[in-house]
Order: sequence, then structure tokens, then C-alpha cells
Amino acid sequence: MEGEIKNFIMVWASALLSLWYCHMVGKIISKGAIRFFAILPVILFLFFLPLNLSTIFLGGPTSFFLAWLANFKLLLFAFGHGPLSTYPVPLSFPNFISLACLPIKFRQSPDKPVQEKGSKGSGQKSSLNYGLKIAVVAITAPIYLQKDHIHPKIVLLLYALYLYIGLELVLAVVAAFARVYLRLELEPQFHEPYLATSLQDFWGRRWNLMVTSILHQTVYSPVTSISSHLIGKKWAALPGVLASFLVSGIMHELIFYYIGRKKPTWELTCFFFVHGISLAIEIVIKKAFNGKCRQPTVVSRLSALAFVVATALWLFMPQVIYAEFDVKTRRECIAFINFVRDNITTDSWFKSFITLKKG
Repeated sequence: MEGEIKNFIMVWASALLSLWYCHMVGKIISKGAIRFFAILPVILFLFFLPLNLSTIFLGGPTSFFLAWLANFKLLLFAFGHGPLSTYPVPLSFPNFISLACLPIKFRQSPDKPVQEKGSKGSGQKSSLNYGLKIAVVAITAPIYLQKDHIHPKIVLLLYALYLYIGLELVLAVVAAFARVYLRLELEPQFHEPYLATSLQDFWGRRWNLMVTSILHQTVYSPVTSISSHLIGKKWAALPGVLASFLVSGIMHELIFYYIGRKKPTWELTCFFFVHGISLAIEIVIKKAFNGKCRQPTVVSRLSALAFVVATALWLFMPQVIYAEFDVKTRRECIAFINFVRDNITTDSWFKSFITLKKG
């Protein structure tokens, strides 16, 4: 645990230094090919950095923030697009690295006070919302403890539930940090995805919305623009959708490799490509019927949820088991408890207090 913490500090110190370089490049070199080649070594370096971490709790978020978010935003920045290039004057370095590494956006001018918790437009969910989700985990935990005696599909379903709630809670913690210390607002990552009425609603407006936004700018828009010249504007969105899901699948394979260090099976890519094809078919049907063929809300929600859950249990969640997320999570929790017990005891706190008093 101690070695992993040291590596974590080294990784983020290196990342911050690299982003400082990119920040200076943005001031000196105008957007275009020259800026791209100037920051290309940093992009490659950020792909390498997460390999120095091997834990889920430190390596997982780091790989997502650096290898995916930061790199894709730097690609946009190289050509004058994206959140790092939307301001008439250069961003300050703290704001630059915050926007580069985290799924955040400005909701207001940094010199204005942060909105009060729960105020309109804050973009944050209530404490009750998160409390209910924690309660769901607590209620289902006894079922999980009996996983050797229940159907494997139910175990996978519980893993999916814990993965969703865990991701949302982790990003909520980052959101709280951004609000208090940086006066920034996180992009809402999840908007109750289980209420989606279609795949388009699920992926476009409810699930991992910062990634959706980044993929839209880096993949969907360029591919759609090219496709419009080849097949016309009416169907240009279809190649853009397929390309976005393909890239998303590849990036998920990379994140899972960072965490599990196991050879990719490409089932994650298949999962996202299946959803890309299905979403493309959904778009075609909607265009064919001019949006007039609509199911009752209850039916559409159940259909969308059933499809997402079925495909996740088929292709996505088995990769969670393959990467041993459950084993690593349990092992890391035990290691963390032991680390706290051995290094932050009542006795050590007392000795530190006495030393300070004598000084």
C-alpha cells in the first residue's frame, strides 16, 4: 500500500508537470499541426503513466482521468477546440489542469461565489439521492455474501449495480472537491440511467455524460462531417455513432488492462459495438417513422433497461470478473485497513501531539 501511494504521488506530479508544459505551449504556439506535434509526446506519456499503478482505487480513476479525459481534451486543444480552448484569454494553470484531468466544466465565473448547495442549476444531486443508493448497497450486501449459493447471473447483476453506484459516488466526491476548492462544477456524469426510454436517451443523456461529450467532439463530429460529403447529411450520423462506440470500446479495453493487467479479450469492444449498431438501427427507425412510432413510457423504459442489462451480463460484466475487480477490491480494502491500523494509531497521534507541544 505504501509503495502504491508513493507511485500515485509520482504519477500525478509527472502529469501536472506535463500539463504545465502543454499550458505553456498553448500560450506560445497557435492551434494547428505544430501545436499538435508539440504536445504529442505528452499524450503518449499520459498513456504510459497509469502503468505505474496497479490498484483499482488509485489506478482506476487515474487511468480514466489521464489516459482518456486528459488525452482527448489535449487532442482537441491542439486544434483549438474543446474545453481547454473555449476562452478568449488563456486559462490559469490551476483551471487548465482541472479542466484537463477531471470531468468538469465552468458553471460560472471563478471570481463569483459558488452556488449554495441545492440551489437551482447547481447540477448536484441531493444527499438523499446518494443516501438511498448507499442504502441499496447495504441492503443487497447480505445477498452478495452468499454469492457461492446463488445464480451466477444474479452475482453479475449485483456487480453491475455496485459498479454504477461506486462510479457515481466517486465522481460525486470529486464534484464536492471541485465546488469547494476550485469553484468549478462537474459535468453531471449520471442522470438516473435506469429511467432511460431508449438507447439514445441512455447513452446521450443519462450515462457517463462527460465521456459522451468528449467522444462527440473528438470522434462523432469529425466522422459525421466527413460522412455527410460521402453519403449525405440524412445518414451521416450513423458512421459517427458506430465510430464513437468503437473508440469507447477500445478505451474501455485499455482502462481494464491498466487495472487488471490481463490480455484483452475484446468482449468490451464487442459490447459497445453491439450498442453502436443497435443505436444506429434505432435512429433509422425513428427517421423512417418521423418520430411518430412511440411506445408507452413504461414499456420503453423496461425495453431499454432489459436490453442494457442483458447485453451487459453477456459481454461487459464477465470482463469485470476476468479482470478480478472483485478480488482486487476486497484485497485493497483489507490492505487499506491494515495500513491505517499500522500507521495511524491512537498512540502515534498521541506521540505526534506531545512532540508538537514540546516544540
